[in-house]
Amino acid sequence: MQRVALVTGATSGIGLDLTRTLLRRGYAVVALSRRATARASLPAHERLVVQDGDVADPAAAARAVETALARFDGLDLVVNNAGIFLAKPFVDYTPEDLAALVATNLHGFVHVTQAALRAMLPRGRGHIVNIGTSLAAQPIAGVPSALPILIKGGIEAATRSLAIEHAALGIRVNTIAAGIIDTPMHAQGDPRALAQLSPAGRIGRPDEISAAVLYLDAAEFVSGEVLHVDGGAHAGRW
Repeated sequence: MQRVALVTGATSGIGLDLTRTLLRRGYAVVALSRRATARASLPAHERLVVQDGDVADPAAAARAVETALARFDGLDLVVNNAGIFLAKPFVDYTPEDLAALVATNLHGFVHVTQAALRAMLPRGRGHIVNIGTSLAAQPIAGVPSALPILIKGGIEAATRSLAIEHAALGIRVNTIAAGIIDTPMHAQGDPRALAQLSPAGRIGRPDEISAAVLYLDAAEFVSGEVLHVDGGAHAGRW
């Protein structure tokens, strides 16, 4: 049976690689992004719908889920990938920074997850994967980022809570805690310095996150898990 996925932040970085990977694996995909249709990163495909929308808008989240149901008659996997990251000393965060982080990283998670669960619950099956950060478990002195960690760490806690709440209802919830990944988000950074943020001595690749999503989606007895994909960075000091 064809599986149907909704991927947010789908037109660059991790989301782009994941969308392409899912299509190669036979999934049907609704790819949601603020300017999805303006980008040429995702070519036309019979199992792909590219949709514009901001996850901070509950109506956009609902439309994306409705599109999956109307076009592909189901929704099996949702990947909450859309997010922003602002690293700076805590006292330097502005009210605008806080508003932006809450809108995309927190409200986006809530709106998409609620819309997805409302579609999954009557069917008695579904899987939600959140893309988080290993910094929530292992902060790094050189990357002050308390506000993003505040939200991403909360989503890790919500992952466990939602997994317990929905376990008997056929729905699983997991999080991938990603390390530094080679995406446009980190394009301006010094590659050598970024590589030292993992004991593996390199940054990760988007396809390594996609592989983790595929593992979790196939692992039907895994729920409430925070899977670290960070070269061991969460394990301790190095």
